[in-house]
Amino acid sequence: MYKLLIRPFFFLFDPEKIHHFTFSLVKFLSKIPGMLSIFRGMYQVNDKKLERNLFGLTFKNPVGLAAGFDKNAVLYNELANFGFGFVEIGTVTPKGQVGNPKKRLFRLKDDKGIINRMGFNNEGLEAAIEQLKKNKGKIIIGGNIGKNTNTAPENYTEDYVTCFKGLHPYVDYFVLNVSCPNVSSHAKLEDVDYLKELITEVQKIGKELSVAERSRSKPILLKIAPDLNNQQLDEIIELVAETKIDGVIASNTSVNRDNLKASKKRLQEIGNGGVSGQPVKNRSTKVIQYLADNSNKAFPIVGVGGIHSEKDALEKFKAGADLVQIYTGFIYEGPSLVKRINKAILAES
Repeated sequence: MYKLLIRPFFFLFDPEKIHHFTFSLVKFLSKIPGMLSIFRGMYQVNDKKLERNLFGLTFKNPVGLAAGFDKNAVLYNELANFGFGFVEIGTVTPKGQVGNPKKRLFRLKDDKGIINRMGFNNEGLEAAIEQLKKNKGKIIIGGNIGKNTNTAPENYTEDYVTCFKGLHPYVDYFVLNVSCPNVSSHAKLEDVDYLKELITEVQKIGKELSVAERSRSKPILLKIAPDLNNQQLDEIIELVAETKIDGVIASNTSVNRDNLKASKKRLQEIGNGGVSGQPVKNRSTKVIQYLADNSNKAFPIVGVGGIHSEKDALEKFKAGADLVQIYTGFIYEGPSLVKRINKAILAES
C-alpha cells in the first residue's frame, strides 16, 4: 500500500514539506483510540531471539531509526510503535539554528537516494530536553550531538559537552557527530588528535555525571563518514583502542557522487550536499567490513547506509555490524521495512 499509493502521493511534494506533514499525520493518527495498537500489530515483531545486548543496553531488536529523522525528539514515542528497536534523535546543538537556506533536501528517485545539506537545523538543546521529558519509556533513545555552525574551533568541545550534560539524564546512549558534510568549518573534527581530546573530555564528564546521578555510564559512540580511506580507518581503529569509546556508527552521508543515475545537470542544479540511500550502500558495507576485520571485531559497530531491503540489512550484519539503522530506506520502502528485516533476522537465526 505504501509504495503503491502513499509514496507516489508524498513524492509529488517538496521533500522537507512532506517530512513535516508526515510528522503531523503520525501525531494525528496516534491520537485516534486504538490506532497505536493497530500500528504495533502491523509493524512490530516481538521475539527474544531478536534481542541484542550491547554497551550495557538491551535492544529489543537490532533495527533502529538513524539520526536526522526525528531531529527535535518530537515523534520518538509514536515511532516506538513502528517496530524499531531504538530511535536516535538529533543532531542536537546547544542553540537552535535554522540550518542552510532552503531548498536543501532533494530526492534522487532513480538512485533511491537523497541529497541533503540541512546544516544541523534543530530547535536546540532546551527544546529537545522538554520533548524528552515526555518519554514513555517504550524504546531506547540515542542522543546525536554536534556543534553550532557559528561556534569557533576553540569552543567545539564546549558545544559537545553542553549537549552531553543537558541530554545525559534523558537518553540511553550518545553519538558524537563529527562527520556531517553539511556543516561548514568542520575540518578540525576530522583531525584524529582533536577527536582523541574530544572523546576523552566527554568520557570524563560522563563518569562524573554517572557518579552524581548514581547511574551507570552512558555509552558514547563515534559516527564516521563513508568516504574515509583505509589509512584513515586504521586511525579510527587505533583511536577506539586508545580511548575505549563504546562503538562506531558507520556511516554518515557521502560527498562521493560517482556512478549515480541522476544526470550531471540535475546534480549541478542540486548543488552541495551529502548523499544517502542506495548510492552509499556498498561503500558503507565496505567500511563496516574493514573495521570489523582489521580490529578483530574489537568494538561494536552500528551499520547504516543504503538499507532498503532485508538483504541489504543482512549484508551489513554479515560484514560485522551488531545493529543497523535506516532512514532513507524508511522513506522509500515505508514502515513495513522494519518488520521485514526483523523477520529475515529470525529466519537466519
